[in-house]
Amino acid sequence: MLAPSSPRKFKIFSVFAAVALVTLAALFYQSLSNKAPVPDVTFVNLKGEKISTQSLRGKVVMVNFWATSCTTCVAEMPRMIETYNKYHQQGLEYVAVAMSYDPPNYVLNYTETRQLPFQVALDVDGKLAKAFGDVKLTPTTYVIDKQGNILKRYVGEPSFAELHALLEKALAT
Repeated sequence: MLAPSSPRKFKIFSVFAAVALVTLAALFYQSLSNKAPVPDVTFVNLKGEKISTQSLRGKVVMVNFWATSCTTCVAEMPRMIETYNKYHQQGLEYVAVAMSYDPPNYVLNYTETRQLPFQVALDVDGKLAKAFGDVKLTPTTYVIDKQGNILKRYVGEPSFAELHALLEKALAT
């Protein structure tokens, strides 16, 4: 039975529905206003250098989970390069994290042939994706503020106008 059968049941149903909607709205608003801290992890770039999230404090950071087999990742990469080049001098750092299933030689080849200007890390055991909320879909991009809080998570290709506005605001503070 989907609908209440009497006016009294309808009133009770309506009250419960209203309470549920108010609760959901409050939870949604709270999720927007509470910044989650970035996980305390260490990336290892293709040169074997370690980059910890702690060492990136004081900078605005983008962490992009991607794969060479992901058509959306490959399609968005030129715009990601443009974004990095546009904002790097203002303090933007960028770490492209290749998913655990991506063969390291494919990642290295892609990085070299496209001359990626930012840090590229391998997530060989999947621990980085797990730490960032068990990332499964690519691309998934996190924007992190100077205090080490996640400002936004994009699943799929972001709206670059929105992303740039968010970066400009975060870099200005």
